[in-house]
Amino acid sequence: MNTKEIMDLDSKYVMQTYGRQPLALVKGKGSIVWDAEGKSYVDCVAGIAVNNVGHSNPKVAEAICEQAKNLIHTSNLYYTEQQVTLAKLLAEISSHQKSFFCNSGAEANEGAIKLARKHTGKGEIITMENSFHGRTITTITATGQKKYQKGFEPLTPGFKYVPYCDVEAVSDTIGSETAAVLVEPIQGEGGVIIPPNDYLKNLKEVCHEKDVLLIFDEVQTGFGRTGEMFASQSFGVTPDITTVAKAIAGGFPMGAVLANEVGDTFEPGDHAATFGGSPLACAAAKASINFILEEKLLEKSKENGSYFLNKLNIIKENNEIVKDVRGMGLMIGMELDVECAKLVDDMRERGIIINCAAGNVLRFVPPLVITKNQIDLVSSALEDALGKFS
Repeated sequence: MNTKEIMDLDSKYVMQTYGRQPLALVKGKGSIVWDAEGKSYVDCVAGIAVNNVGHSNPKVAEAICEQAKNLIHTSNLYYTEQQVTLAKLLAEISSHQKSFFCNSGAEANEGAIKLARKHTGKGEIITMENSFHGRTITTITATGQKKYQKGFEPLTPGFKYVPYCDVEAVSDTIGSETAAVLVEPIQGEGGVIIPPNDYLKNLKEVCHEKDVLLIFDEVQTGFGRTGEMFASQSFGVTPDITTVAKAIAGGFPMGAVLANEVGDTFEPGDHAATFGGSPLACAAAKASINFILEEKLLEKSKENGSYFLNKLNIIKENNEIVKDVRGMGLMIGMELDVECAKLVDDMRERGIIINCAAGNVLRFVPPLVITKNQIDLVSSALEDALGKFS
């Protein structure tokens, strides 16, 4: 099928919940994807920070194939080797000892909220303005942006919002019924907002002093995106609970709640997920994580992230509409003083896939396997495209 045929079928049979670009992707390898007409693109979206180990990673594909020949799914009423060995691997690479497996970032955040409420016996959760935590009723309530909540009231009770990077506001808002503070170490959908170096450490101190749990939403920042396996390691802070998804399984749908001793709170029947931690998902996750470690993608994320940032800062110096360039590892934002939707369209025509966050921020979250030559192609195309808007 060509792109138009695919788009026509989508319009007829698929609920129209996405503002899609006129692009039908059929193949991917590494940092390159191809459309239905055979045109190639450098992918700087990576499924929105999902394909960290690259599209169609051979190690992940092989793991899925071999596992599918033996056992695709079995109920969590039974044990599987793949699930327990993945949990062990996660304990080895993180600051947490216990895992609960689910299917998405929203599910992970739901699980973390339930865990915090069960552990503390309290119901209030403090989150940040401009945050994003998912699309379920509870996670849009946790999300500190009204545009995601509009039309879906009544929302889940028990949430309060404070400005991001304002520790004093958190301290003033914590009350006798506060169970936890939920925060993204770096705000992704909010515009790739990097906090001051001491923000998360100070937040941890306040939570510890007031006996409140600290939850990091690392759905977007996890698994090498910031140059460490988790952004918490980049900032030197250990939360009580971490939520992950997106890149955990190399593109296969999966999420998890990671916790320290707080994880012992859940008892049989407290929480569940029919497909959570399936043998297939766990096999994919182990292959993806091991590829990150074996191929030293954490180091590559730092090195190529710095290279990319430098390229974008050179563009900023020569273009007045670029207000700021910021990032950590290969999670980078370029803030413009204009809306960036048309620029995204222009870049697509040039063979580069990027997207907007917060309306005027170009977000670059390419696969961690992106090369410097590919970064050069992106930078050159972007410089030319920005010239049209100056």
